[in-house]
Amino acid sequence: MRIQDIDAYFRSFLRIAEMEQTDNSLNGIQVSSGGDVQKIAFAVDACMAAFRLAAQWGAGMLFVHHGLFWGKDLRVQGAHYQRLKFLAENNLALYAVHLPLDMHPEVGNNAGIAASLGLIDTAPFGFYKGSAIGVRGCFPAPVPREEAARRLFGSSAAQAASLLPFGPAQIQTVGIVSGGGGYEVNQAAALGLDLYITGEAAHAVYHTAEEEGINVLFAGHYQTETWGVRLTAEKTTADTGLETRFFDIPTGL
Repeated sequence: MRIQDIDAYFRSFLRIAEMEQTDNSLNGIQVSSGGDVQKIAFAVDACMAAFRLAAQWGAGMLFVHHGLFWGKDLRVQGAHYQRLKFLAENNLALYAVHLPLDMHPEVGNNAGIAASLGLIDTAPFGFYKGSAIGVRGCFPAPVPREEAARRLFGSSAAQAASLLPFGPAQIQTVGIVSGGGGYEVNQAAALGLDLYITGEAAHAVYHTAEEEGINVLFAGHYQTETWGVRLTAEKTTADTGLETRFFDIPTGL
């Protein structure tokens, strides 16, 4: 399948063009020499580990959530040079989707987390520059606040997740913004939610959560942003017939 057609496919359901003025992460094709692609690798981060695994598997494209370009010019030297050099030498195209992948109602990171939790009555939540990038919803019946981490990651990951237990011990309403969405806790508190889930821990959130009386689960920036790439990989194979594979490269952060 031609890279231009793959780009058109992703743009047909991910709001890439619409988010250009909001998201400075250069969504879409970031590196490409053109040509056809038979295999697309998927990973959270554009890093050498992902590049090597994708190339070893024989992928013609790597789809990531965190790309190489973030709204500013970078000198092509050091690690940045080595990354671009590897992509060029291995004819490996790089495709990145940031906020449009967080916010998608079906294959997005937050939608995936909500589905894994079993939330119902979901709705947009977590507004950033006028766009809702998160999801809120509720459990069909109250559950212990520790249950959220267990449903998402199992017992071992649940122990690694950081919970601020400042809200009710039994929870029902939940707000979710994956990745580095710590400060959206204010929006969750304003809605009176029982639990707010995000990825990356932020020191300043501690006192806000305590004073607002809301539980906060810091479930890991990486961990909370695996859903979108995995779900998009599954959709891509179902829709296009292209072979896809998700490469899990956890950072523990």
